[in-house]
Amino acid sequence: MTLLMGCTLGLGVVLILSPLLWPAGAKPHHATGRMLGRLHDRLAQAGLHSVTVPLLVAVSIIVAVTVGALALAVVQVFALAAAAAVVGLGLPLAAVNWRARRRRRATRVLWPDAVDHLVSAVRSGLSLPDSVVTLAHTGPEPTRQDFAAFERDYRATGNFAISLDALKARLADPVADRILETLRMSREVGGHELTTVLRNLTSSLRQEVAIRTEVQARQSWIVNAARLGVAAPWIILLMLSSRPEAAAAYNTAAGITVIVTGLVVSLVAYRVMLAFGRLPEERRWFQ
Repeated sequence: MTLLMGCTLGLGVVLILSPLLWPAGAKPHHATGRMLGRLHDRLAQAGLHSVTVPLLVAVSIIVAVTVGALALAVVQVFALAAAAAVVGLGLPLAAVNWRARRRRRATRVLWPDAVDHLVSAVRSGLSLPDSVVTLAHTGPEPTRQDFAAFERDYRATGNFAISLDALKARLADPVADRILETLRMSREVGGHELTTVLRNLTSSLRQEVAIRTEVQARQSWIVNAARLGVAAPWIILLMLSSRPEAAAAYNTAAGITVIVTGLVVSLVAYRVMLAFGRLPEERRWFQ
């Protein structure tokens, strides 16, 4: 009887908590899905729309094997070759991240001009879709290709919302999300304050660009110091490993422990230094 009452009580607790534990219509959020989403955004921000995540993974594996083999052929230290392979595995992703940051830094300066073109198009009497289409011809040069794709989508479907979602996916930029969601709200809700809102957005974007540029100029030495501090010990290690007696010492268990520990410490220290020396990137809230 006690067991039956305990099971009944447990079942009641589960039923009470079930709306919180398993909400209706909720989609599971897995770490793998979030990681794949971030990779897709990075590739889009880098302008590599034709590159898929499996292709990036395949290239990373090929680079890792190549770098590891070259390191083993040069220094004859297995642990050092493995460390080089680990670094080579992250080189393609690092290149994608560098290209994405560079393009975002360049387009961040151009978005206020793009908003000014939008304001001029709206004030001239064009509809919102046609105003966005004009950016394919008169907008900033780096973004014209994406807006030209929006023009093709809109001419083919006639659906402003779907074409806007495709444009957001291609741009994968938080600033673009804010601008395009403002246009979507104006399209769906209506109102006569769109030009005022866009002008205020332009002003805030220009202020943000000025502040970010000043802070990045002052903190760039921290990033450069982090890169130099990480690279210097490994360059010395490569020079030492060129000697046969040093290579034999590093091929022992103690030598492998030293190299693995140094690799972990270097990666952690590098990430910490970058966290201190780099401004946080704005997140995409309107995906």
